[in-house]
Amino acid sequence: MSGTPPKDPFEERLSGALREAGDGFDTDRAALVSAGRSLGRRAALRRRAGILGGAAGIALIGVGGALVLPGTGPDDGAAHRASAAGPAARPERAPASFTSGELLREFKAVLPRARFSGEEAQGTGARTPPHARLVLDDGRGAAAVGIGFARLEPGSAAVREATRCPDRALTPHDSCVTERLPDGSVLTVFQGYEYPDRRGDTKWWSADLVTARGLHISLSEWNSPAEKGAPVSRPEPPLSTAQLRKAVTAGVWRRVADTLPDPAKQGTRPPAPPSVPGEAVRATLARLLPRSAKVVAQGAQETEFAHVVVDDGRGRSLVQVNVQPRTPGDRWEEGAAEPLPDGSLVLASRAPGEKGGPGVVQWTADTLRPGGLRVVVSAFNSGTQHGAATRDTPALTMAQLEAITLSPEWDALL
Repeated sequence: MSGTPPKDPFEERLSGALREAGDGFDTDRAALVSAGRSLGRRAALRRRAGILGGAAGIALIGVGGALVLPGTGPDDGAAHRASAAGPAARPERAPASFTSGELLREFKAVLPRARFSGEEAQGTGARTPPHARLVLDDGRGAAAVGIGFARLEPGSAAVREATRCPDRALTPHDSCVTERLPDGSVLTVFQGYEYPDRRGDTKWWSADLVTARGLHISLSEWNSPAEKGAPVSRPEPPLSTAQLRKAVTAGVWRRVADTLPDPAKQGTRPPAPPSVPGEAVRATLARLLPRSAKVVAQGAQETEFAHVVVDDGRGRSLVQVNVQPRTPGDRWEEGAAEPLPDGSLVLASRAPGEKGGPGVVQWTADTLRPGGLRVVVSAFNSGTQHGAATRDTPALTMAQLEAITLSPEWDALL
């Protein structure tokens, strides 16, 4: 069987999850300049999952709290100065609003001394979340810097996914450190690249704070005056990891994020569609692999998606799977696939790798089952999508991919 597969269902589902996490806000890159897991966050956001132009995406899914975190100082913004002004420690009330000018002023107050240009911001109360971005030049080259805000449901899968560092097999990066702060917030500092396939030298560094109350602050910076489409202007982004940590934990940002709608107060939401635990997906994929494919690395997301890296003695090969309930939009052009005796549809395809690795090819078997499940299995002729090909073809044949995607073991997971 052959044909052109539909868009990656995992990326489509993650994009929808991001829209829901933003309470219906549009996930425009300008509006959510620092989002993008996972990273991925996250995955994640895009770097974690190819959404919003970078790992910042999966990163924008998570952080909050009302306390001023350790490491903030008297220059961390008006909110911190106000809270420290009197001897009586009183909890601050969330402000009614922040104008775009106020947001930019607070943003520049937590950044190093520099010349600023290209300033753009959106205050609170608009249809899309507040954000600010600008170009910072400290004499060592112009650099884009941005901050964005979201509010998530505490304890949700989105928070867990947003605060988890991405797998290097899926998202190349130099460093990622996650720590829990004394007030229960989770801080993730990531150092990676704007282009996972390294076709450009633009570095992307970020700090994401997710508080126990679900407030999420995401700060990103690049070693270029723009995230994309501009030449590298300096060896590294301007803020060190310590400066990123201090800037993102400034107390004022919690007040900004606190203006966003609280998911717990938005009334009854429709029940979430059923989902398959990622670890169950990973374990099932590992069991269904041919004996010749030795697993050398593996990982899973919170739900629906997992991957393994196998080696059959001829080089590493990435194999990934997405398992999810069928949706009304899951359909192909008439004649693209013929039904099997049990009513299942299988669409097989061979195409260049999606992430641009030199010489990488992607073989995919995509199955729609009559029982309401969709299973998509892909194999690559490299241990990563973004790296160069390490072998001529994937470690699994198309027949083996189809056998995996048609296994009845998947039906038992839903």
